[in-house]
Amino acid sequence: MKHFLVLTLILSLFSAHAADGKSIVAVYDIEGTISESGQAGGGLLGLGGLGGSGSRPLTHFDIVRSLKAAAADENVKGVVLDLGGAGIGMAQLQEMRRCLLAIRDAGKDVWFYTEGLSNGTAIIGSAANHFTLLPEGDVSLIGMYSESMYFKGLLDKVGLQVDVIHIGDFKSAGETFYRTGPSEYAKKQEDILFDSIFNQTIKIIAEGRKMKIEDLRALIDEDLVTPERAKEVGLVDDLQYRTDFITKIRKHYGEDTEFDRSYELPDLNGPEIDGFMDLMKLAFKSGKSQKHRTDFIGVVALDGEINDESIAPVRKEILKLAKEEKCKALVMRVNSPGGSALSSDVLWEATDEFKATGKPFVVSMGAVAASGGYYVSAGASKIFAEEGTITGSIGVVGMKFVLGGAMEKLGINVHSRQRGKNAGLMSTSRAFTPAESEIIRKSMLDVYGTFKKRITDGRGDRLKGDLDSLAGGRVYSGIDALKIGLIDEIGGLNEAIAHAATLAKMENEKVLLTPDPKSGLEGMFSAPEKKDKDDEFIRMSNRQNPAALIEQQLKLHPAIGLLPADQRQQIETLINRIKTYQNHRVLLIGPDIQVPGL
Repeated sequence: MKHFLVLTLILSLFSAHAADGKSIVAVYDIEGTISESGQAGGGLLGLGGLGGSGSRPLTHFDIVRSLKAAAADENVKGVVLDLGGAGIGMAQLQEMRRCLLAIRDAGKDVWFYTEGLSNGTAIIGSAANHFTLLPEGDVSLIGMYSESMYFKGLLDKVGLQVDVIHIGDFKSAGETFYRTGPSEYAKKQEDILFDSIFNQTIKIIAEGRKMKIEDLRALIDEDLVTPERAKEVGLVDDLQYRTDFITKIRKHYGEDTEFDRSYELPDLNGPEIDGFMDLMKLAFKSGKSQKHRTDFIGVVALDGEINDESIAPVRKEILKLAKEEKCKALVMRVNSPGGSALSSDVLWEATDEFKATGKPFVVSMGAVAASGGYYVSAGASKIFAEEGTITGSIGVVGMKFVLGGAMEKLGINVHSRQRGKNAGLMSTSRAFTPAESEIIRKSMLDVYGTFKKRITDGRGDRLKGDLDSLAGGRVYSGIDALKIGLIDEIGGLNEAIAHAATLAKMENEKVLLTPDPKSGLEGMFSAPEKKDKDDEFIRMSNRQNPAALIEQQLKLHPAIGLLPADQRQQIETLINRIKTYQNHRVLLIGPDIQVPGL
């Protein structure tokens, strides 16, 4: 009885503390690229990579779940954001903005501080009721500009030739390898997409800041917009230095308010390692398998090019969740321009296995879910995308890198022997003959037929119009994809999770991003992958690596380090894409369209 009274007293004290909880202001000081999967990745040209870092990457999943919690938490009175130095894509910006508007709708403040006014900061600032710009800040709200790089000249220098076959007039993937500029078809569809996203940006900012669209367009075309001018027209609310901004917020909420810089966010610092015993504990902890005691929704992210290497962990997690009794639904976050047709189909098969369990399968599209990225999404019961998501690109590309010229530059002569009329079809020493091109084209038409079947089987009567007229390699923004039935609803990761929970009839929306993001150090001590016959891949054999020749040429060039980050990223993409192409000749890859984010 005595113990019961003590327990009752403790519970009553706890309840009183929860009811009279301390006021909280959630602070989001975000830097670096916002990851989708949270998994470590390398960089060939000094663009990053987690390596053995002790920190764990911040993911889009982390941010939008935290913002959603802040909207619902009565103790949270407002949020403060500073995104200086953050790399956030257009689709991520649009969902974050929607989360901030939900916080505003809950009667809470959104404070946003920035040292520069750009498209991205203006999008986020349009959701704030306190938008502050540095008095001497850079105003670069001057429109939307991007550059796409064409690599024919570079490939010529190293003696590489690219043989490309397209199925679909608008299927422009691969043009960057054999042209010095876009084809007319590519230029037409890129202009349509660019216009769509620019118009979205203008509409979002104008509506949020209560400006007329025509006035905002005129302002963008002014020769010089100063911070004072930005405040005068209502783009920002105030001009303050950071210290004054912080002082203002502290005074507004009072001394008893807690400013929480990690509100509902995971610990990003990683494990503390002070000695050998800490390393041993980390290794022991990493080797343990996780057991789930309560029902949950699994979120798995496909981030980047589709090839054997990139899909392996995604496929493994999906099949694991299919067998996991406590997993009641799957949300796949797709941020991919596509890649190998074979690898796309292997991953599609894993999603089909998950669906066979009767559990809901929902897709949330990120910045891009095109070609192979759309292929793996088509079977979902519902597809969510942002208005600025790039999707579609339903078509096929065949490609072969010809190394004969590169071998000659290295002083290597190639002598071939052949038995069988088509035995040299995939020789990297020479281009396709006309007869071989026809063989590849027939193979591509088979893949294209399968691609369209995956879409018609998955989308059914949700498609609005004849698929052939919607396909042909055409790309769409999310808002245009909604009109033709390629997606079901404008929304982000939070909306996809909520829909999955409804389908699974879950009362509590417990969600897990899997595999669990780890710091580089934790990744080093992860348990080795267990061999499972169901998880083994049939891989194509590795051939000579043309990417190594290009990488070597680039590293020797002093101008590479002077390129801006977005252009270095395009070169990084080039090298990774060549690695994908060298083993997979039939490709489901979207066009190289650069859309600025934050």
